[in-house]
Amino acid sequence: MNNKSQISVVLCTLNEEKRIKLCLEGIKSNFPYEIIIVDGGSIDNTIEIAKIYTTKIFHSINSNLTKDRQIGINNCESDLIAMIDSDHILNPNDLSNLVYDLNFFNLDIVQSGLSAFKPKGFWLKAENQTWMLVHNKPYGVRKMIGTAPAIYKKQIFDEIQFSDEITKTIDDTDFIFRLSKLNKFKIGIGKTTIMQLHYSSFKSYLKKFFWYGKGDGEFCIKHKDRTYSMFYHLLFRYPILYPIKAIKEKCFRAVPFFILQGLTRAYGALYTILKFKIYE
Repeated sequence: MNNKSQISVVLCTLNEEKRIKLCLEGIKSNFPYEIIIVDGGSIDNTIEIAKIYTTKIFHSINSNLTKDRQIGINNCESDLIAMIDSDHILNPNDLSNLVYDLNFFNLDIVQSGLSAFKPKGFWLKAENQTWMLVHNKPYGVRKMIGTAPAIYKKQIFDEIQFSDEITKTIDDTDFIFRLSKLNKFKIGIGKTTIMQLHYSSFKSYLKKFFWYGKGDGEFCIKHKDRTYSMFYHLLFRYPILYPIKAIKEKCFRAVPFFILQGLTRAYGALYTILKFKIYE
């Protein structure tokens, strides 16, 4: 089998020594053509562990996730690219199953469903319920997906790239928004589910949601006409509509999780917008 029919995996890292071995073991079990790691300046044992699994390690200067993803993509040799994050734990055949989903639904990007890796504790179980409620179904074409874990046809990046001049914090929303404007690519969710290893403390979720919110704020700064719809999403859909759906489906743990995510992200977005206005 030649390079063009196999998969290049891009993994961006920063101080991930606690999770990267599990992540790389899972990736390796899928026998990709290559594993490309872009490290943003780890000061722990991330790189030492990574060297066991691949020689294709790139060190990013003035790193951020948006920039690092594109560095990885630029160094891929295959026509299919898997974007995997350090908290994703793959089972054997997950990547080939995602490729099947890509072809079955006739997509150019397919994101997997998500499930928690060993869900213990209230918040991990709550997050698992939120994925089942709003992420994993329906399968097939969607207007909005996340950027990882996902399979991309490399030809997409001839038309559009991850750009840290647009948003430095997290690029999911902006990349997919810009992609939708091209009206030539189809994106969606597949039937394959990949596990995600998150830390289960309340504090860790606050930190993560605030980080997402900063990315939401950067999106609003770049696309001012989308600000109202973003805050509608964060202040109405997450804390009100999704909890109602969770109660109807008897997924009661998801209720406080949705509320926490929406309000914390809204705070992060507002903080970012106001900070930008002050220093503008």
